[in-house]
Amino acid sequence: MNAARERRVGVRAEGTEGRTPKKRRQPNKRGHPGLAAYTWLVYLFLYAPIGILVLFSFNRARQTAVWEGWTLEWYRSLAGNDLILTSVKNSLVVGLVATAIATVVGTLVALALGRYRFRGEGATRALLYLPVIIPEIVLGAALVTFFGALAMRLSLLTVIVAHVVFCVSYVAIVVRARLSGFDRSLEEAALDLGARPLATFVRVTLPLIAPGIVAGALLSFTISIDDYVITSFVAGVGATTLPLQIYSMLKVGVTPEVNAVSSLLLLVTIVMITIATRLQQTPPERGETS
Repeated sequence: MNAARERRVGVRAEGTEGRTPKKRRQPNKRGHPGLAAYTWLVYLFLYAPIGILVLFSFNRARQTAVWEGWTLEWYRSLAGNDLILTSVKNSLVVGLVATAIATVVGTLVALALGRYRFRGEGATRALLYLPVIIPEIVLGAALVTFFGALAMRLSLLTVIVAHVVFCVSYVAIVVRARLSGFDRSLEEAALDLGARPLATFVRVTLPLIAPGIVAGALLSFTISIDDYVITSFVAGVGATTLPLQIYSMLKVGVTPEVNAVSSLLLLVTIVMITIATRLQQTPPERGETS
């Protein structure tokens, strides 16, 4: 019986000799043409208005409905517009101060949540995500009520405080995500070699989480300089930021100046978001093993 089985196996092997194995069917990487067309339509729907805004910021005509040729006149006129320059100055002051405070506080919050277990940790996490989750109009109403209860006059200071409130959450979330891939053995090695905790943090921890800190700072600055809803609640006289100024200009009508300043604000936003995204994608360094 074993001899018969061996003969059958030998015949089967001889029959398959010289045959080339069948190639596995490769998946179609191009995809369905209809899906590609649908994707391009979605992108067109999302970004065509932005492209038209940028295009008509170079329009020679005063009215945006008619194209009369290319010009940089509207960008040059922005340099002599005192209202625009004042609003840009206010936006930069608010953005830089709020970002500096939010970066320090948000980094400390991320370190506390990422490394320690304490009573009320769950409530702290919920409060951290609250400014990101709740609608901006609700947060703006809550802040203006809070300032009224403290008898604080609405000014540039109240705008800065309001921006710090929601910027802290963004910085803490980004830095905490960076800490999730951090190699704690590097800190332990520095401590074993005699370094003090402060020196270990400055020379080991801080350089490794620096991309996350910078990314969180850029993200918070971008959100701060673009914010309109919350700022409209807490801004007083003389505290008009660039988004508020753009909205006040839109009440008169869409003009090439509005398109030009909107294009510049869009450019700053894209640059900041791109840099922040690249920094978040930078993998944290790990210790080398010999």
